[in-house]
Amino acid sequence: MTHASVENIRYTSWKGSQHPTLQLMKENLQFDGLRPFRTVHQGNYRCGVRSHGYAKSLYCVEGKVEIMLPDSRRRVVMRPGDRLDLAAGVRHSITVGIQGAILLEGTPDRLARR
Repeated sequence: MTHASVENIRYTSWKGSQHPTLQLMKENLQFDGLRPFRTVHQGNYRCGVRSHGYAKSLYCVEGKVEIMLPDSRRRVVMRPGDRLDLAAGVRHSITVGIQGAILLEGTPDRLARR
């Protein structure tokens, strides 16, 4: 399996005069042609290293989430409004902060969960 390089990862901090709302994040994902769905994680939740055969975008809605990217040796800490775009095949793991977190994930329409 080929591992994605750092060029296949884009991190964007929330910027703007408006507070980051679920609705704004949802609209941004839809504008990019993705179907958003919400995931709720308990405090200290951990998900081991994994990858997907499709591109994926993540917004942090509430809480704090740490994303580890072992192939590029990067660590991204996401806070409300922050977005991370991962190309297909990018290996990553997730650690949720002690207060828990809500994420809004965007996937191609054919893969969305309800």
